[in-house]
Formats: sequence, C-alpha cells, structure tokens
Amino acid sequence: MTGVALAEELLLLAYDDETGKATMPRISLDLGMAAAVLVELALAGRIAYADGSLAAIDPTPVGEPILDAVLARIVDDTPHSPSSWVQRLRHGLRDRILGDLVGRGLVRDVEETELGFIVVHRYPAADLSVEQDSRRRLGEALADGQLPDERTAALATLVAVLRMEPALGLTGEAAVDAHRRLEEIAGGAGFSGNVSLDDSVVRPSVGLVVAALARAVDQALGKRP
Repeated sequence: MTGVALAEELLLLAYDDETGKATMPRISLDLGMAAAVLVELALAGRIAYADGSLAAIDPTPVGEPILDAVLARIVDDTPHSPSSWVQRLRHGLRDRILGDLVGRGLVRDVEETELGFIVVHRYPAADLSVEQDSRRRLGEALADGQLPDERTAALATLVAVLRMEPALGLTGEAAVDAHRRLEEIAGGAGFSGNVSLDDSVVRPSVGLVVAALARAVDQALGKRP
C-alpha cells in the first residue's frame, strides 16, 4: 500500500483545488470510486471473480480504512456480480472518503449556506502533495509510451472510463489523444479488453469491474461521442 487509496486519488483529481467543487458529474464519480475500491482490493489479492460473482478470498485487512471497511462488507455479504457491487458501494462512499481526506489534512471542509437555508460543503485543497504525485505519474505515463507501474495503470484505466481527461487539463484533440493513450495503458496492463481466467484471477477481476463501471457510466451519461 502507498498510504493513499486509488479512490482517494480519483477524488482529488476530480475536485477543483480552489473552488473545492467536483469538476465532473457526481454520479460517475461515485461509480468510479466504488470501482476503484474493488480494483484495489482485487490487486491486493483480497477479492476475486468466480462463478459470475466477486467474493472475498482473503479477509486480511490491507491497512487502509476505506478499503478495509469495504472488504469487511464483502466478507459478510453474499457474493454479487461486479456490476452489483459497483452500484451497492457507491452510495455514501464519496462522503466517507472526503471525511478521510479532511482528517488527513489534504482538503478543507468549507460549509456554506445558499439561498439562506441550503447547507453545502466545498473541499478546497489544503495539501497538494498527493494530487501532484498522481498528476505526475499520469503525465509521465501519457508522455513516455511505456507501460507504467500497476497502480498507475489502474488509475489511468479509471480516468479513461470516467472521461476525466478535462480534470487533467486536457481538451480538444489533446483530450482525444490522451484518452487513446489511457486506453492503450489499460489494455497493456490487462485491465480492459478480452477477459480470461486462464492465467490469473487478478486481472480478469479488475477487467470485469472496469467493464461494469464503463456500462454504468454509459447508462448514466450516455455513450461517449
């Protein structure tokens, strides 16, 4: 573990550092964070796909509170399909992750009132070190043409599926090129494309979660142009 979860990296990328507001549809962000937790648990060897479902294969905590809470839930529950787990886990997950980031001093919780009675919260950046590292790794992966480390490849895969190129400061043709490269990384890492259980349960498990996320995002936002 690196001390920060993939879901936390996604959230930091998705929130504007100054305004503290999400820069992408919250439904897709919630779906993405749920998928990120499942992906990370699969990479850590805690869950795997078998017989149509994701289930726990090792209940040992990984040492990260968000991941361990989800792992405990999966251990105690009956197996469900990747699509079902993505939907089940998305509710309330963003608030828990934001609370964790506030507690660690990475973002600030700014409470405001709109229209005199609607309470809203913004989460501007307080410590950019984690986000800057995420951006650096993704930038290097986009630029050098080589397959990055497993964690960065997983992050790149999620960014591609969630259509987060604008969160990287990319628009127009640059965003199109970046998306193509992100998809290359996902395929090269075995996180997308054809899924086979012949070699390992890890990458097919990740690939099936990613495929479930892609379908959910398409359903929520419509097909990508």
